[in-house]
Amino acid sequence: MNFGLKGKVAVVAASSKGLGKAVAFEFAKEGMNIVICARTEETLKRTAEEIRNATGANVEYVVADVKNADDIKKVVKTAIDKFGTVHVLVNNAGGPPAGYFMDFKDDDWYDAFTLNFMSAVRFIREVLPYMQKQRWGRIINITSISVKQPIDNLILSNSIRLAIIGMAKTLSNQVGEYNITINNVCPGITLTDRVRNLAEITAKQKKISVDNVFEQWAKEIPMRRIGQPSDLAALITFLASERASFITGTTIQVDGGQIKFVL
Repeated sequence: MNFGLKGKVAVVAASSKGLGKAVAFEFAKEGMNIVICARTEETLKRTAEEIRNATGANVEYVVADVKNADDIKKVVKTAIDKFGTVHVLVNNAGGPPAGYFMDFKDDDWYDAFTLNFMSAVRFIREVLPYMQKQRWGRIINITSISVKQPIDNLILSNSIRLAIIGMAKTLSNQVGEYNITINNVCPGITLTDRVRNLAEITAKQKKISVDNVFEQWAKEIPMRRIGQPSDLAALITFLASERASFITGTTIQVDGGQIKFVL
């Protein structure tokens, strides 16, 4: 299938590993020019080289913390300086700490807000003028199934990520006339460092092994397996493509059928 992405420019946030890295790889396979970012230069540089060597794609990397507004501007400026524009933005960030309501102070809530909500707002603010000018753009926000079904010990994530859904739906109505789509994707239990960390926390609480935690989680999923980052990357690549030009304002879970509701 021709996704019509060859030569287009993508910015993928938090992309040195996990979900962001998987997305960058899929984009590279489509012949896109890519800017990736993360906080750790060594890991970021290694990822950029790995993608270049495997696909031959043009990959630039920028050391950046998505909680820092100036760093976000630097990432987008790199894309503009190197490739002239931005066609596709994938918002991504690590999740806030696990815990319950009384575990967190005001600063924890502000940190989660800055990390997961304001990072998306700031990235969109930087790329939107270029997308409007060229009358073409794709914005995909990586959230979590917690926006559709709250996860008991992730109150920060459950709360803050929902704000992204409201922002994206509202904005999709405002920019549709420019041929810009905005969609949200919701990974379920997917094998990333964050999920491994949550599994370790759960294992300690239940006094069982991490392998047993993954086995229990897999039993709750109709597909009877934990998701892979490539499962989510495949959907994001489609949403970024010409084939998805009439899909906007949606929130789609990639969870192996774990969420049980109908709508």
